[in-house]
Amino acid sequence: MYLVAGLGNPGIKYLRTLHNLGFMAVELLAEKCGVSFNKKGFKGEYGEKIIGGEKTIFLKPQTYMNLSGESIREISSFYKIPVGNIIVIYDDADIPIGSLRIRQSGSAGTHNGMRNIVAQLNSTEFPRVRIGTKPIGEFDILSYVLSDIKKEDEPKFKVSVNKAVDAVYELIGGLPLEKVMQKYNG
Repeated sequence: MYLVAGLGNPGIKYLRTLHNLGFMAVELLAEKCGVSFNKKGFKGEYGEKIIGGEKTIFLKPQTYMNLSGESIREISSFYKIPVGNIIVIYDDADIPIGSLRIRQSGSAGTHNGMRNIVAQLNSTEFPRVRIGTKPIGEFDILSYVLSDIKKEDEPKFKVSVNKAVDAVYELIGGLPLEKVMQKYNG
């Protein structure tokens, strides 16, 4: 069983913000798989489907970014999903716009949502798909990640979100993580 969680903030105010790239990716992936977010619970919205013989749950935590781990912990505990089968998709202001980084495990870095997930799961041993948002030059992190995606950056984000979707689709379809990393990192 897999859990694919896209991180973001609920509400129309945040719909097109950089911090909602995880939501955008998990929504696109769910659409590709024919899944709707028709269930509410575990502090989130979710849907599920059997993919490649494995039950896969698609989750959008509704706790706001900094408490995303609460939703992920609750649903993964209920369904008894191993930590290594939890895949988190999120924006990352530490890597350049248009870049995609997939890792098998590691620290939360500067991302508060990931810090909460690591604390709630008491583990760093889960795959993550990071969509780069780092602009050129100086920026205030909070106001930047809560700003809308700039028109001129939309094509880059469309490409990176689609790559994230393809990578996770292949991962839940059975392609080993190492091969997914080789194919999509960069």
